[in-house]
Amino acid sequence: MALAEASKQGGESKFSDIVELNVGGQVYVTRLQTLVAVPDSLLWRMFSRRAPQELARDSKGRVFLDRDGFLFRYVLDYLRDLTLVLPDYFPERSRLRREADFFQLRELAERLSEDGSVGEEAGRGDADDGSLRGGRPPGADSRKSGYITVGYRGSYTIGRDTQTDAKFRRVARITVCGKTALAKEVFGDTLNESRDPDRPPERYTSRYYLKYNFLEQAFDRLTEVGFRMVACSSTGTCAYASNDPAEDKIWTSYTEYVFCREQ
Repeated sequence: MALAEASKQGGESKFSDIVELNVGGQVYVTRLQTLVAVPDSLLWRMFSRRAPQELARDSKGRVFLDRDGFLFRYVLDYLRDLTLVLPDYFPERSRLRREADFFQLRELAERLSEDGSVGEEAGRGDADDGSLRGGRPPGADSRKSGYITVGYRGSYTIGRDTQTDAKFRRVARITVCGKTALAKEVFGDTLNESRDPDRPPERYTSRYYLKYNFLEQAFDRLTEVGFRMVACSSTGTCAYASNDPAEDKIWTSYTEYVFCREQ
């Protein structure tokens, strides 16, 4: 019905029935009628009033939205049947409300603002989230003890024997393992949770990773909140950039650092 209304007001839609979206790096595939389900919302105006060439695109031609890709799944779920269904444990209520405000989904924002059975739980999650952005969590004396393991798979190049080239390190991804609540407290918005969403705070995970590739940045953050390194291990292999032994040597390695914070 929303799609028919959009067609009447803005003419025949120039978008295909199936739309691919890139939301903050997360790819979604949905129907056009889902995106225009709520009249006068931001998505309704984008896909019923604007031409396809007017929208930002990624390198693969998908419509690009610079928003939280993890939380957009709940926005899309709401648009499908206009019903709000959240996991039993959902600490991102205030952030989802911010996304609802951005997409101008007024009813969704109102529902998220209402006090419900998850209100107290959401409040705790919001407090955690605020401490992440602010750096040092409130009540340093009440901080929980625990372990966080930071790992990375990287490579670096050693110049040929006749040269004095420096070593150039390339870090592909920094992984974070440990208790969910502790990882979120330390790394906050820089923690990518897309591979293990909705995990309760007292459960452990080994599927988080950081949105940046600087080990020192992770180390600085851990130091700021009272962690110290207690162990480290590494494995590595060596290969040549080509089949010619005269070319640069490339070392690849996997390294883990264990950090501990005592109460």
